[in-house]
Amino acid sequence: MQHLKTIGRILFAIPFGILGLNHFLMYSYYVGVSTSFIAGGGFTVIITGLALIAASISIIANKFIKISCLLLALLLLIFICAIHIPQLFSPEKAISILAMIELLKDTALMGGALMIAGMYGRTIEN
Repeated sequence: MQHLKTIGRILFAIPFGILGLNHFLMYSYYVGVSTSFIAGGGFTVIITGLALIAASISIIANKFIKISCLLLALLLLIFICAIHIPQLFSPEKAISILAMIELLKDTALMGGALMIAGMYGRTIEN
């Protein structure tokens, strides 16, 4: 069972690292789609990318998992509230449909982060 826990933890973390890298590789895209009420613009895109990469590395390296997953869950909640929920009310049907898909995805990922934080928060060595 320990192997499944390790594999699941690593598979959970990899997409966050890739998404974090995308904040740098696709910087202009992320700045372009950031909503007008998100402060900082490009600075926020960079900080978010760094946070995603840091969380991914922490989870893969099996260090500070509980705090990393709790902060990751908070970041996902901010994404849901600041990006996806406002986009649900877009007059363009395609944007609102994509926002619903992204909202559900980030909700599921937030649940996964909270489960991992709970699992690793009970052990002494982590």
